[in-house]
Amino acid sequence: MEAMLVDALPAEPGWQFEPKWDGFRCLVFRTGPDVVLMSKSGKPLTRYFPEIEALAGSLDEQRYVIDGELIIPIGGVLSFDALQARLHPAASRIARLSVETPAQLMLFDCLEVGDEVLVDRPLRERRRALEKLIGANRDPALLLSPTSSDYDTASKWLGDAGGALDGVVAKRLDQAYQPGERAMLKVKQHRTADCVVGGYRYQSGSKLVGSLLLGLYDADGKLDHVGFTAAIAAEDRPNLTKRLEALRGGAGFDGKAPGGPSRWSDKKSSAWEPVRPELVAEVVYDQVTGQRFRHGTRLLRWRPDKAPEQCRMDQLHREVRPSELAEIIA
Repeated sequence: MEAMLVDALPAEPGWQFEPKWDGFRCLVFRTGPDVVLMSKSGKPLTRYFPEIEALAGSLDEQRYVIDGELIIPIGGVLSFDALQARLHPAASRIARLSVETPAQLMLFDCLEVGDEVLVDRPLRERRRALEKLIGANRDPALLLSPTSSDYDTASKWLGDAGGALDGVVAKRLDQAYQPGERAMLKVKQHRTADCVVGGYRYQSGSKLVGSLLLGLYDADGKLDHVGFTAAIAAEDRPNLTKRLEALRGGAGFDGKAPGGPSRWSDKKSSAWEPVRPELVAEVVYDQVTGQRFRHGTRLLRWRPDKAPEQCRMDQLHREVRPSELAEIIA
């Protein structure tokens, strides 16, 4: 079951609110000694998280299907980079990382226990089944996501949790689990930052700009690459391309530069054009991981009134540490 992005949480009664954790969505299927971890798109995850496979296989119940989120806390914050590092072909590296940076499983739904199929049951019943399945003396790496039916509490999570949460999810308490449907509501955290355009990429097979590469100045005055925006209106691309091409030949990023394509977008070209750092754009972002925007940003407006040197890292909201987050949610 997936979530539909909305602008505000529902205020009427009958909803259960949960934090939206910044991790990998994961379904766990167990039948006897066999445990399978699967992403929501159906991709296998078992080999990448052997510690979670072993943990799921240690429960007393021999048959179940549960839904949750894989997370990895490192240095006091949740690290999405550490999750991505697990998607590696070398079994030896995965085994090492499973010990050095062990994952946790944050659970929020139960679809089957023993011979009982719970998909058509209301959420309140599925939650009780999940709590019973996991038990009170569970392993610390097996977590139950907090819940609340109070609108003010959920609003406080959204406002006070910093970058540690991806947002807040709302689910109807009387609703069945609907696989493949956007039957939940999700409100994401969004913030703005003024960024310097340090380079750009062309659209695939085109001579028009496809995305802008964004940078912020660090404490040493170096321009670090922090993300990109591809949210450029089609009618604006020709003029913007001319504007950018006139700035080509600059140093671009003299701090951390853009790397190659990610594991999730390996069909995209990694080639990019550096430009003189003169253009400033205000963008909307949601998450920050490792001093970078974790997702693509939305171009809000150009800021000709802002000097590039004013665009510094201190604009970014720091992540709330898990201990602080637990206190906020409690």
